[in-house]
Amino acid sequence: MKSTSAGRLLVVGALGFAAVFAAPPASAENGDTHITGVGMVQTIDCKNATVFVNGANNQVNAIGTCWAVTVQGSSNVVVVDNVINDITVYGYDQTVFYKGGEPIVWDRGRELGMTNRINRVPA
Repeated sequence: MKSTSAGRLLVVGALGFAAVFAAPPASAENGDTHITGVGMVQTIDCKNATVFVNGANNQVNAIGTCWAVTVQGSSNVVVVDNVINDITVYGYDQTVFYKGGEPIVWDRGRELGMTNRINRVPA
């Protein structure tokens, strides 16, 4: 089989296109926090990064400003001081309260008929 420079150029161009348009640039800081477990109780400092909570029956108090909050699992309770970008919730019986910010709220669980609570609360 014969290789052509036009074929190589097409492949390189396609790879370059995929690298540029594959994902939007992230604005979060390094140091995202991942909390994974069952029945954990933690207070963390967001430090302008993203907080990921995955598991069941966890209680997380996030102080400071978070870039984003993502919760997966069931029966987690997360209270956040401030959220800049978004709150995304998967699963069932999740509770996320935030005191400040204008985040995009995306309740993926509710899209599937599950009940979650995501609300702004007084500071």
